[in-house]
Amino acid sequence: MPSKPKKSCAYPRCPELTNDVYCNEHASLRQKQYDRYNRAPNHDKKYGSNWKRIRGLYVKKHPLCERCLKEGKITPVEEVHHIIPLSRGGTNQFSNLMSLCQSCHTKIHYELGDRK
Repeated sequence: MPSKPKKSCAYPRCPELTNDVYCNEHASLRQKQYDRYNRAPNHDKKYGSNWKRIRGLYVKKHPLCERCLKEGKITPVEEVHHIIPLSRGGTNQFSNLMSLCQSCHTKIHYELGDRK
C-alpha cells in the first residue's frame, strides 16, 4: 500500500517536507516554545525530585498494586496514587499514598470524577 505524500512543514517559510506537522528541526523548537510560554509554570512543583525519591521508597515497600491484592490478583505497581490529592491538602506521607497498576489508578480517577 502506498504511503501518504509528505506535506510542507507548518513552520512559517520552512521548505522542508514531512509526514508530521513540523519537520524535525522545527518540532523540537515548537516544543521548547510550548514548554516556555504555554505550559503552566508550576507543572514540576508538585512532582519534582523529592517526589521521585518518596515514590521510589514507597514502591520498594509496596511493589504490588494494593487494589489488585485485595481481589487476589498479583499485579506490579505502575503508579503511586495520593489518596487525598495534593491540590486538596494531601501530603506525600506514606499514609496518604497507595501503589496501583495503571488500570486501577484510572478506575479510581473515574470514580472520583477527575477524568472523563
